[in-house]
Parts: sequence; structure tokens; C-alpha cells
Amino acid sequence: MRLTHVALSVRDLDTSIAFYRDYCGMEIVHDRGEDDHRVVWLSEPGREHELIFVLMTGRPTPPQSERDYRHLGFAVEARETVDEIAARADAEGRLCWPPREEPFPVGYFCGVRDPDGQVVEFSFGQPLGPGAP
Repeated sequence: MRLTHVALSVRDLDTSIAFYRDYCGMEIVHDRGEDDHRVVWLSEPGREHELIFVLMTGRPTPPQSERDYRHLGFAVEARETVDEIAARADAEGRLCWPPREEPFPVGYFCGVRDPDGQVVEFSFGQPLGPGAP
């Protein structure tokens, strides 16, 4: 058994696609349907057959509260990348967790809100993905 996809309902599909392209480097690998019921698959380049995000028009969950730590996690290759993403998110009013260091296995991370208020974590130094020790 293997996790293959995560599906999210979003308010504005094109705005969410732009966010995940710009912040996460994801690309569209499948797009179907009409504007009122459109489904788009996004993936990191080269991982189209491993793990995808399915974004669909619909009713997203309410934005998370300050103490709600649900999130999508992306590993990056350097601490400086976490800082760059945090600075950009802060300038855009999206930063919800400023960069900080936590003991292993958490590492160095920040949190950014996507257009629907879902938190996306960018981390360095976790035992997963780029930057893994």
C-alpha cells in the first residue's frame, strides 16, 4: 500500500494553482471538467507517478486557528530557502509561523497560508526529502 494523492477543495482553483506553482514548484499534470466542477492534478516535476495534489472547485475547510497545526509539508534543500520563503510570505501577508528551529526530527521550518487558509510548512533538516541528514 502507498499514499498516492491528497485531494483538497478550494474556493478559487486558478488562485490555488498559482500558489502551489509559485511556492511549491508544482505543475499541472491533469486538468478536466468545467469551471463549476473542475479537477486539477498537481505534482512536483518527476514525481507525477508517485504523489499528486488533487485540487477541485468546491467548499474548502474553514481557515485554521492559531493553535491548529494541521499542514502540508514540503522539504527544501537549505535553511536559506526557508528564510526566503518566509520573507516572501511575510511581505504577502501569508506567514503564519516565522522560521524557527525545533529538535530533531522537526528541524528548521516556517508556515505559510495558501489562498484558502490551509497551512503549508517548508522545512529543512527533517529526515524526509531534500536536506535530510
